[in-house]
Amino acid sequence: MKSNRKSGSQGIKWVLISVSVLFMAIMLVLPLVSVIVNSLSLGIPFYLKSLHTEYTLSALMVTLLAAVIAVLVNTFFGIVAAWLITKFSFKGKQTLAALIDIPFSISPVIAGLAFLMTFGRLGWANSYINQINQLFGVDIKIVFALPGVVLATIFVTFPFVSREIIPVLHAQGTDEEEAAALMGASGFYIFRKITFPHIKWALLYGVILCTARALGEFGAVNALSKARGKTFTLPLEIDALYLAGSSDSITAAFAVSSILVIMAVTVIVARNILEYQAGKKQGRYES
Repeated sequence: MKSNRKSGSQGIKWVLISVSVLFMAIMLVLPLVSVIVNSLSLGIPFYLKSLHTEYTLSALMVTLLAAVIAVLVNTFFGIVAAWLITKFSFKGKQTLAALIDIPFSISPVIAGLAFLMTFGRLGWANSYINQINQLFGVDIKIVFALPGVVLATIFVTFPFVSREIIPVLHAQGTDEEEAAALMGASGFYIFRKITFPHIKWALLYGVILCTARALGEFGAVNALSKARGKTFTLPLEIDALYLAGSSDSITAAFAVSSILVIMAVTVIVARNILEYQAGKKQGRYES
């Protein structure tokens, strides 16, 4: 009986492994391989030429700029929000926790339109922006400009860091911080010596997820970015190249897509390394 159950378990295990591998191959590996193969279909010289056009380089810089700013802002916000929610009691705590999840439940396109209706020509904030421009002699623009791209990227990515840290801080509890506070330690010292060591791996993991999401954002940015070569990100540039319709432009779209594929693979490798290091520190893996 035990032998039959063991063989049955082995059979189920291999069926599940086969289904998982087949699904991953069809849904993930083959499309990514297809992108790389199509990007090289007209040869290496055309591939390199596609990556060095003015539009592609501009889109790459805008993408990296928006991603870096979004990660910096959301890392600060994520730490503050997670620390506040897990270590303090106050009215509206559950409301704040729920608001953090809004970008997970709202379509990015709707988020972009919300910014457009707030800061655009018909938005309620436009008159205030015009007053600031006239008062200080500047030309501040939010929508259809880099600030709009950055704001949209921040919006769609800001839950990632806080949502990785909050469960860790909940599991940690408050006993250590309270003991340190009773001994006269300052708030910053408590955070630096007690809280941060517990959250550092979750923080890095959240930063990686935030970066990956920022690099691939399309919907929200598309609503706020209309100037190719100035405010287009890589996903928008890929879309523009593909919609051009010619054989060369479609191949160029695949070439530019390969940049995002390489970035995605890099993010996955970094995530796995962090998971391994975190598990090793916690004793889940052997040295």
